[in-house]
Amino acid sequence: MMRTIEVLLVIIIITAAFIISSFFAVLPQPREVSPLNLRRLALTTLQTLDRDYDLSQIVFKPINDPSWSELQIALAATLPPNVIYNLTVYEVSSDGAILYSPIKSISNAESLGIKTEASSYLVASSNVTFNVVPEKIGEQGGGGTLYILNCSDANGWWITGYTAQSLAQDLYNLLSPYFQITIMIQNTAQLAQVLNGTALQNEVLQNAVIINTFGEAVPIPSGYYASLGIGYDATGSYARYCHTLGQRIQQYNWTWISIVGYPFYYVSNTDLFSDQQNTWGIYGMKHVGPAGLNAFLRGINGEAYVKDDQWITLGGGGNPKYIMAQLSSTAQYFSNYYGIYPSPYQTATRAVPSWIQSRYNLNATAYIFDPVDLGGKTWIAGTTFVHYNATGHINGKFIPVGLTRTPDIRITALAILSYYTPRLYRSEYTAYGTSRFVVLQLGLVGGI
Repeated sequence: MMRTIEVLLVIIIITAAFIISSFFAVLPQPREVSPLNLRRLALTTLQTLDRDYDLSQIVFKPINDPSWSELQIALAATLPPNVIYNLTVYEVSSDGAILYSPIKSISNAESLGIKTEASSYLVASSNVTFNVVPEKIGEQGGGGTLYILNCSDANGWWITGYTAQSLAQDLYNLLSPYFQITIMIQNTAQLAQVLNGTALQNEVLQNAVIINTFGEAVPIPSGYYASLGIGYDATGSYARYCHTLGQRIQQYNWTWISIVGYPFYYVSNTDLFSDQQNTWGIYGMKHVGPAGLNAFLRGINGEAYVKDDQWITLGGGGNPKYIMAQLSSTAQYFSNYYGIYPSPYQTATRAVPSWIQSRYNLNATAYIFDPVDLGGKTWIAGTTFVHYNATGHINGKFIPVGLTRTPDIRITALAILSYYTPRLYRSEYTAYGTSRFVVLQLGLVGGI
């Protein structure tokens, strides 16, 4: 019985203490419990006013224009009734000591109090255009010609979802602003002409860039380049043609880009191989196999032709099947600089091993993807391999992108631009009279 009374007394004392403390406690104002974020509100308001570029138009009008009154009405309608404001527009100057000069202010109070927040917004005149003029590759030296294989008499492979011709057009649109001249090689006869050292449009052949849009296949001209000893060997292997291509790369210091898959795995000419297919039902194409890439590398290194069926790239023979390649920090920088944004992770089942550098006098540079260690080897995808001759001079470059099936031309573009690094000349944004700076300052008054 005594314990029950003690428990009741404790409950009464605790309850009384709680009631008394609640009576004398000072609770915070609702605005202090959940304060209004004035800075965010100010920025959101400016963005709302400029949703249809109305704000950008009004701030460039004369200070006595009726549009300023309309702006104040819109401002008052946008903000809560207990928010006071001051909106000030500044002229942006770049040729004097004063950078910002006030032009016009509108407000609904003489003072905003002691606690305010502000956000700013930079707008440009509607009659000003801002453009970027890229430096042309070859301006500072030889070269400057971009060849894109667009041969109508050849078929591609491992360019799933695309045709070589559609890829060629997309690459033309993306890269032609960076070259002094861009030429679409429309058929294998024109390719033969270029390989023979004859210009198509009075362009400079030396130091040119050639993009093969046909994936694992490469167009082959009929006639001379498909003849015994130039196009194929005594066994009938067209790896001999790939060796000839390597020799031309060395001779003219060309840069050859293979956009996807295993380079030189097939040769294609729809007339020459009209009754032959690549075992996958694509006619006009003849199988070469791993020997094509080996022969090309021998050609670029000035070695005699040897048919070598050793599988070099990842995914063949006893090699691991694939790697997940990640964009390098250098590629990410140039991605932002040129505004080209491929996926940062790519599947590269045809990356090449790093040992080809010492074997064929190549030097890997302008890494698009970080090298990956796998299966006891280091694999490299999307990188420019520069060939050096016996005297240490550059005479040929090779970019095996090495990605899987679906080609990403943004990787191709990024690989080329990150090696040649043409500069971008941007127009001056802060030119006098073209930019104005808007500051919206907010405060609270009254209410809870």
